[in-house]
Amino acid sequence: MDVLYRLGEAGAAEIVAHLPERPPYNSVRVTLGILERKGVVSHRRDGTRYVYAPTVSAEKVRDSALRHLVRTFFKGSSSKAILTLLDSPSTQLSQEELNQLAAWVEAAKRETRS
Repeated sequence: MDVLYRLGEAGAAEIVAHLPERPPYNSVRVTLGILERKGVVSHRRDGTRYVYAPTVSAEKVRDSALRHLVRTFFKGSSSKAILTLLDSPSTQLSQEELNQLAAWVEAAKRETRS
């Protein structure tokens, strides 16, 4: 999906060429078929090839994936997901990012009091 969002539309071979580990062409075609059945991509014919394009915004797909991740791995707890991310050794936040997070937390506290 990331490649399709970046390119706007692409055939399976183009998608393979833009992926870092170059998965097999047939695997990409199967995945595109699954994504099409789920309604997140569509295709059009361009000669003998299919050209795929996203049908759902990146933001909507991101939000859906995030909800699924929180439900699946954190029993629906957003705070556990956030704390796990913050506690991960691979998460390196700058002081500016930490300040932004603190501001968001304060804003959320004010909203829940209202």
